[in-house]
Amino acid sequence: MKSFKSFCAPALFYKALAAIIFVASGSAFAQSITMASTTSTEQSGLFGYLLPEFKKASGLDTKVVALGTGQALDMARRGDADVLFVHDQVAEEKFVADGWGVKRYAVMYNDFILVGPKNDPVSAKGKDIVQALQTLAAANGNFISRGDKSGTHAAELRYWKLAGADAAKGSGYKECGCGMGPALNIAASSGAYVLADRGTWLNFKNRADLAILVEGDTKLFNQYGVMVVNPAKHPHVKAQDAQKFVDWVVSPAGQQAIAGYKIGGEQLFFPNAGK
Repeated sequence: MKSFKSFCAPALFYKALAAIIFVASGSAFAQSITMASTTSTEQSGLFGYLLPEFKKASGLDTKVVALGTGQALDMARRGDADVLFVHDQVAEEKFVADGWGVKRYAVMYNDFILVGPKNDPVSAKGKDIVQALQTLAAANGNFISRGDKSGTHAAELRYWKLAGADAAKGSGYKECGCGMGPALNIAASSGAYVLADRGTWLNFKNRADLAILVEGDTKLFNQYGVMVVNPAKHPHVKAQDAQKFVDWVVSPAGQQAIAGYKIGGEQLFFPNAGK
């Protein structure tokens, strides 16, 4: 007859093994954060370059969910992200003021550009985005809007308002409700105009007959910010690990990594943390 000790030994072994597996899996789970960000940062290729550098520095993996900025902010409000990396400063500041974010940090900038057919059928080309949109509206030019509450979409709507055409954009205006890459694809296949961020444009391969028609207007400045989701709203948020990303990306090492990302020798984003 087996002793009580012989019966207990296997049970104790499996209990100990289960405890080890639980601790190990919990540790692995803790070694990652979820970032809600924009399609422009993801489709520009920046994160494929930046996040491996962050992992080298911190040991943390980062899962990126690329959405329009408005959707990314909504995701964070639900507590489904640990950190935000987006580009709609007004909306970001309201997010923090309403208590959803801990603190907003400026990280980097690039600019928006108006892209359209090289032959520019409505003569929108120039240095003034407002004048270009007025020309497009008057000529009923084909224009593809993101229509997705993204940072790019928010900027586009501001420009239409400045153009006095926010309610009358012309019969050629169409919303796709899509990311920056798909919007560019639609414009390329249909010979339409579209407002794009320069980073995604530089990484965009299917340009067809598209070209940059408006750039250099100071109103086209495109600032990005980063913030940790407030654990007071969502206690499960990995605030400490998320703060490690924020601290790194605004540090000299993170800023240098951003400046180092180039396509064809052209820098896509310009670090400006603390400025």
